[in-house]
Amino acid sequence: MLEIFGALPAQMNKDCENARHALSAAAMTEARDYRDTVFLPKTDFPMKVGLPQKELGIVRLRVLSVDYTEDHRISDEIPKGAAGQYRKLRNSFRYLLGALDGFSEAEKLPVSEMPELERYVLHLLADIDAKLKQAVDDFDFNSYFRLLSEFATNSLSAFCFDIRKDSLYCDAVNNPKRRAYRTALDILFHALVRYAARVLVFTAEEVWGTRFPEAGSAHLLEWPEVDAAWVNEQLGLKWKIARYVRGEITKVLETDRREKRIGSSLEAIVSAQVAWKKDGHDVLALDFAELTIVSKAHLSLRESRGGGMLVEVQTGVTTDHKCGRCWRHLPEVQADGALCGRCEEVVNG
Repeated sequence: MLEIFGALPAQMNKDCENARHALSAAAMTEARDYRDTVFLPKTDFPMKVGLPQKELGIVRLRVLSVDYTEDHRISDEIPKGAAGQYRKLRNSFRYLLGALDGFSEAEKLPVSEMPELERYVLHLLADIDAKLKQAVDDFDFNSYFRLLSEFATNSLSAFCFDIRKDSLYCDAVNNPKRRAYRTALDILFHALVRYAARVLVFTAEEVWGTRFPEAGSAHLLEWPEVDAAWVNEQLGLKWKIARYVRGEITKVLETDRREKRIGSSLEAIVSAQVAWKKDGHDVLALDFAELTIVSKAHLSLRESRGGGMLVEVQTGVTTDHKCGRCWRHLPEVQADGALCGRCEEVVNG
């Protein structure tokens, strides 16, 4: 019996050791294949031959997106999500660089003179700034990049940038709305580059150097200065509701586009009835034709018996002609391709 029990632990130790080596070898092979096939060029000195910065950014995002206290697998499929996040953030920077081309101090407007949309975006910036600082203090890298990515993708690219592209491209250079928008974009640019420098070192350096080639490194910049006065909870609540209503309208417009009832949202006429138990007239007073990028929008409010908000949307197709410059369908346009009053004034300027 002593011989049997004496031999058993030794055999178990040997089996465990063999299993450990097998797992380690498999993991190393998988990691090497992952590196070679997904990210790195075939070289032992990738940095000397110019390792693609985008791939390094994707690797960093993958690392930031996981809980580093746990074990994680590596495979060819895993970086696809991080690649999508990286692409969206990089596209936001690309838009900012183009939209701010030629921007100067003389064009700036005080925040107090900005329209509500720009002040709402700065309110969101002040809010996320506080959250990012907390994430840094907590070493919570996952939350840090998630907050940054969601802000750039959802609040900027899919919302603010989308709404204001008409003003940016079609309004006169000295138009107050356009000036306010570009002022807000400049503030956002300086903040986002500094935020991104903590996690996307090459991309932040590239973006900063593209706009300010003589200004030194992005990594020598201090944390952005965000004015606490930008925080406006009442305005934030109002626009949070407006974004919800806009989202419900956009869903219907996407269905109409998919089913070929409209070619683009600019052809659509929208009528929406908002059922809510609270007073929402200040929200409905916003220009939802501009917010939803349609020809016309009419919203009405009725009392709701429930606790939530219900948005009933009906759409149609406008009969107005299309402006050849801004592509908006307006009653003042005499024929498709002719100019609306705003565009004619800007062109003849």
